[in-house]
Amino acid sequence: MNLRYNTDDRPSLGAILLYGLQWLMICLPVVLTSTFIAPAGEVVFFTQKLFIVCGITIIVQVLWGHRLPLVAGPAAVLLMGIIAAASQGHTASTIYPSMIIGGALVTLLAAVGAMKYVKRIFTPRIVAAIVILISFTMAKPIVGLIFADKAHAGLALVSAIVGVAVMAWANKVLRGIWKSMVVILAMILGSIFYYCMTEFPKEFVHDTVAPQLIVTELKLDAGVVLAFLFCYIALLINQVGSVQSLGEMVGAPNMGKRQTRGLLFTGIMNMVSGVVGVPGPVDYSLSPGVVASTSCASRYTMLPAAIAMIVLALFPQAVAMLLTIPQPIMGIVLLFLMATQVAAGFEVIHSSKAVLSFKDGLILGLPIMLTIILSFAPQEAMAVVPSLLRPIVGNGFVMGIIVVLLLEHLILKEKK
Repeated sequence: MNLRYNTDDRPSLGAILLYGLQWLMICLPVVLTSTFIAPAGEVVFFTQKLFIVCGITIIVQVLWGHRLPLVAGPAAVLLMGIIAAASQGHTASTIYPSMIIGGALVTLLAAVGAMKYVKRIFTPRIVAAIVILISFTMAKPIVGLIFADKAHAGLALVSAIVGVAVMAWANKVLRGIWKSMVVILAMILGSIFYYCMTEFPKEFVHDTVAPQLIVTELKLDAGVVLAFLFCYIALLINQVGSVQSLGEMVGAPNMGKRQTRGLLFTGIMNMVSGVVGVPGPVDYSLSPGVVASTSCASRYTMLPAAIAMIVLALFPQAVAMLLTIPQPIMGIVLLFLMATQVAAGFEVIHSSKAVLSFKDGLILGLPIMLTIILSFAPQEAMAVVPSLLRPIVGNGFVMGIIVVLLLEHLILKEKK
């Protein structure tokens, strides 16, 4: 691929700032679409912490980790873990210690070079299933966001149908950096439209409880810990896939070392995230499209965006203004993003020829259907599950992973 700037090139200051602004416009929605899990009364401070953690993650990865221009943001798979645990009555004091343990596991695997052995478990079918399962597990919270305003449920429904169609069309026709700006443009224009049809809030979002920098009360629940360990299996796949795809695209050397360093810092920053009480970060697979459209793979262009996120976090009013995006619009954007996740899963299936028979399709279909059922299962059904297993059985994504692993490697394994 012909690039204007390679990974280690340093453009002029003006070019770095310009490219950095473009990266910032891509990083912002990655963080903002994760704020719906913020505890009641501390949305602004929660978002500030997210901006700081993601900004620091990008800086350490660009300078000392994988050294590639990759966007880092809250891992969708951890959002699902948090939602599932919270729905069963678990609080931050139980959830985030599990994240610290998960981050420590990732760090350990990277430090001892064990990933080359772990990756053997994940066949293309399992990778495709995990990628698709993430989207289906997010269905329930997305529905909750789109129809959060009961008084305008009809408007939300029409906006969702039209909105995802427009975003898909824009993703097809736009070129260059504008293609990568589809999400941020949808958030801005969608918010303007929604408030024109309803009413603009009389005041910005503000916290109503005293901010808490770190999780002060730590409790361990074996079921929650085990559930999050399965979530971190998916995070590992996501991290490795994002680094590998961009590294191969730009012809980056020493990919083995880059993968190890990237995983190491991802694990460390997930431990930090657990301490401060926000979902841990992972590298997103958005970057190849941006690099292709700008012909710039310089990792140094990420630094202004990361620094801007940290500086933005220091101004609560600016963060509060960003949080005026209506929940239905946030849900519609998430709906589109999860659709792209399903598309990525189908791409894995096609490129790897992972489904060539009815049996292959069943290995994917059963965990997907189970995930959907468990995601919408009533609390009364979960009440009969032993408390130790409830965080696992009640997490549709985790159960989907367990089932696909059993089907692939045991129940429907090909006889040799």
